[in-house]
This record gives sequence, structure tokens and C-alpha cells, in this order.
Amino acid sequence: MTPLSKIGKYELEQYLGGTMAHVYRGTDTVLGRRVAVKLLSDAGMSDAEARERFLQEARLASSIHHENIIGVYDFGEEQGRPYLVLEFVEGESLRDAIRDGHLGGLGSRLKLALDVARAVEHIHSRKIIHRDLKPENIHVDREGKARLMDFGVAKAEGVKLTRSGYTLGTPYYMPPEQVLGKPLTPQADVYAFGILLYELLTGVRPLKPGSVDQIFQAILTEPLHMDALQALRIPESLSDLIARCLSKQPECRPPGLDSVGKELENMLRTTPADVLRSVPSMRAEPPRKPVSKVRAGRLPKVMRLVPLLPAGIRNTTGLMLLACAAALAAAGLLLVIFRLTGAI
Repeated sequence: MTPLSKIGKYELEQYLGGTMAHVYRGTDTVLGRRVAVKLLSDAGMSDAEARERFLQEARLASSIHHENIIGVYDFGEEQGRPYLVLEFVEGESLRDAIRDGHLGGLGSRLKLALDVARAVEHIHSRKIIHRDLKPENIHVDREGKARLMDFGVAKAEGVKLTRSGYTLGTPYYMPPEQVLGKPLTPQADVYAFGILLYELLTGVRPLKPGSVDQIFQAILTEPLHMDALQALRIPESLSDLIARCLSKQPECRPPGLDSVGKELENMLRTTPADVLRSVPSMRAEPPRKPVSKVRAGRLPKVMRLVPLLPAGIRNTTGLMLLACAAALAAAGLLLVIFRLTGAI
């Protein structure tokens, strides 16, 4: 792909990243505002399905307006290459915030989760399933507000994807029904939200790293690893909410992210202020049961002889020799006793 400096009225100033689509920071030269320009890459242009998903993202994202969703300003083509112009928001991805420890206390994390829940509930109300909810697709602005982005895998009701559409998404965040290629409902996003919330609190996912096949096998057949969550000093109601979101059966999850948001709001309202300010940390381990010790003066008699050994063999070898000598002495003593008693 030949580097571009301008697309239509948009000047491209800095490449920000991307694979199937490249994202640039740019400026709208007519309105004088900062924008983000998402341009389909050469790899995306050569993949008919990727191109269709890009066009679908443009159609879906341009129809959505919400304070917790990155807005779309424009869409077009330049020399046959489609591009999408988005609201540019200073800040960082939720993935970077987790990695760099920028999340703050429990209250700040719950507010981020609530922002995400509200954004996803809004798209659900528009009959859209995101299908790729993960920290990389959440932007945290400088005011600490979470903004949902990237609708490249989202699916609107009545829109039919190609045959490989069921594999789209990120393995760690896929619910069992998505792994199996079953028709998806908003419950798929509820499951992914549970993984995201777990990671928001612990910094890790409840799945061990592995190949895609290993991850899928774990999602389908193994219980998720909840140890890191259970070790935190957080309200039990929060742990319970995450566990319900992560149920393998869609019908056992909360009915929607609207109800999840209400639970988060209640936690923010009722949890003590000092707990909300604190950074989630590991619970203090219960006192361990003391290891049995031999009381002073009650050492086995053979152990009392260790100080009598030459300094050079006061080690495992010396102890073995001492034990063998003690065993031979005991055997000799028994032999003498047997002879005296006429047993032999």
C-alpha cells in the first residue's frame, strides 16, 4: 500500500496501527477538527470478506450515537479504497490501561465497566451484537470515560455473513455457542463482558494461554479459572455477577447488559467509599497451620549424636551412615538378647 498523505479533505498526519485496516490521526481541512481515519489495507482489499465487513462496520457505526461509543463522521472511497472517518479521542485503549496500571481504584474500574455495559446495551437495543468485546476495542479518554469502538465483527439482525463468519472474534472472549457456530444472541456479548470485567479487576483472563484449539476446548468443557478473582478484596456481589455472566449456558447469564448495568450502579451506590477508593488487592491468606516440630529436648536419641560426627560429614551422607550404624547396633543387641534367652 503506497503511503498516503491526504484522502479527500482529510490530511493524514500519523499512522496509529492496524492490520486489515490502517488507522491514522488526521485533520479535517474544511472544519479544522482532529479525526481518526480508518483505511482498508492491501490485505483487506484482497479479502472480499474483510472488505464486506469494513463496509458493514461503516453502515452500522454511522447509525449509532451514544456518549460511550466512538462517533463516525464520514465514509467514502479513495482510488477504490474505502475509508471511515471517526471521532478522534485522546487517551488509550483499555488494554494499555490494564497493562500500565492506569485503572485506579475499584470505583474507577466499576465506572469503566458501567460505561461499557451502557454502550453495548445501546447497540443491543438497535438489534446489533458486537461479537468482539475486548479491552483492545474499548478506548479510555482523558476524563476516564470508556468508549466502545470497532464494529468490524458486529452483526445486525437480518444481516448474513459469509460461511466463515462464525469464527470471527477473539478466542478468549468467545462464549461456547460462538465457538460451536450456533446463532448468536446478545448473551454472547454478556459472556464477553464477563471476561472483560474479570480482566479489568485482576489484570488477567480466566483462561490459560494456548493454541486456538486448546482455548476452544477449555471454553467448551473446562471450568474457568476464578482463583485470581476469588483472592481479591471485592464485594461478593461483584464476584457473583461475573460468575453468572460467564455461565456456559446462555440462559443462566443475566438477561442483558441493562440488568448488569443496574447491578453495577447499585454496587457503586452501596459499597463503602473506602472500598471504592482502594485498588483491588489479594486477600490476606489465612494463618497457616504450624508445621509439626519436635520439641527441644525431645529429639530422637540418634539425632542427638549428630554433633559428635566429624564436621566434614554433618550432612545427608553422615546422617545415613549414622542411621545404618544405629540399625546394625540394634540388630546386634537383639541377637545377643535372643541367644541369652535361648530363642536361637
